[in-house]
Amino acid sequence: MSENRLLPILLVDDEEHIRLAAGQALELAGYEVTAVETAEQAFTIIQDDWPGILITDINLPGMDGLELMKQVVNLDATLPVILITGHGDITMAVGAMRDGAYDFIEKPFSSDLMLDVVRRAIEKRNLVIENRRLKLELEAQSAPGPRIIGNTSMIAQVRGLVHAIADTPADILILGETGTGKDLMARYIHEHSHRRDQNFVAINCGAVPENLIESELFGHEKGAFTDAKARRIGKFEHANGGTLFLDEIESMPMTLQIKLLRVLEERAIERLGANEVIPLDLRVIAATKVDLREAAEQGNFREDLYYRLNVVRVDIPPLRERREDIGLLFQHFSLIASSQYGREVPLLSAERMHSLMTHDWPGNVRELRNLAERYVLLGESCTFDFENKPITDNDGYNNMSLPDKVEQFESMLIQAELARCAGSIKETLTSLGLPRKTLYDKMKKYGLDKKDFK
Repeated sequence: MSENRLLPILLVDDEEHIRLAAGQALELAGYEVTAVETAEQAFTIIQDDWPGILITDINLPGMDGLELMKQVVNLDATLPVILITGHGDITMAVGAMRDGAYDFIEKPFSSDLMLDVVRRAIEKRNLVIENRRLKLELEAQSAPGPRIIGNTSMIAQVRGLVHAIADTPADILILGETGTGKDLMARYIHEHSHRRDQNFVAINCGAVPENLIESELFGHEKGAFTDAKARRIGKFEHANGGTLFLDEIESMPMTLQIKLLRVLEERAIERLGANEVIPLDLRVIAATKVDLREAAEQGNFREDLYYRLNVVRVDIPPLRERREDIGLLFQHFSLIASSQYGREVPLLSAERMHSLMTHDWPGNVRELRNLAERYVLLGESCTFDFENKPITDNDGYNNMSLPDKVEQFESMLIQAELARCAGSIKETLTSLGLPRKTLYDKMKKYGLDKKDFK
């Protein structure tokens, strides 16, 4: 019931005493209620993807409740609409249910009757919303290319942001520590955009010598400089129509930052040694592990370029801040390594699981992936003795309560057993000694899906 109460209820009735009485009954039952007098006011609240339910009187000044229902159903056919009817409106209400109304209640009505109808409507609405979420997640996880693995709220927010911006023309700045997967995130954005069939071109600005990076990016004509023995197409031009990923953008020389800013503004380049302007249609994704604003304030990065890149920013959380995802990620990388090397994934003991959970992960997901590969290759001889134990306090783990730590550990144990049993619920509940309902409840609590372990 607590999950149902999270959904908002919009109550529309021009009679003040009904709004007050019904609104108070709903609030006492724990619901969040907004009460308005007219259908026109209701439409300022109900927008695309509004998550609540609507209760409306049929007889309203201006637009009546039936017309309001029709417009709401056109906006979202799954949004439950409960009609409040007068004595002579029963036939009309029955017809409205054929047209999409969820149910109706006749005046005068008791609070218990209203609450029962509302409870059923919200249960239906919650089911629809959950199915939508699962459909989006399934589409994202089954799509070709890289995946964003994790069930924590942090990763869910990142995934939601990326889905919202992936198919827009906006350039993007990705911020994350070393090893968090900035390159994977850039590829994920590319693969989920309309540019997916065009080139994804990546260059590490910190790995190319300063005297070569301009030629790498812009290309050159034959004879543009001493060693230019033939025309060369640069990364910008090669990425035309697709995506250019500039990793470690903070390492780009200041002189080149000026030229990059011009390219971002004008969407055109000139090869070195040429006067021809080449128009570009591409998205630029830049990535950095440092605070570019702070770097700009210290004079190490152009401030105007920072603001041009920072239109849309994706922050990837470090692994230590999303420990609940460690087990799922470890299993994911272990299965990949198992397929790659033709080895079985060894059973992960409780002690090793505890080591995973309490490690600080300075190398983030990359470090975890490397450990998973070693574990598949070496089995029990693979050591989990990390050099930087005990973990630091800056991730909040040491400040967690004992119940929270126990929940994290329980989640990882269930993940390990699901992985060992290849997602089989029957085998998992038998090995853990849990009733089926208890296992399902705990899997729901920790956001675990058996399909992720097959």
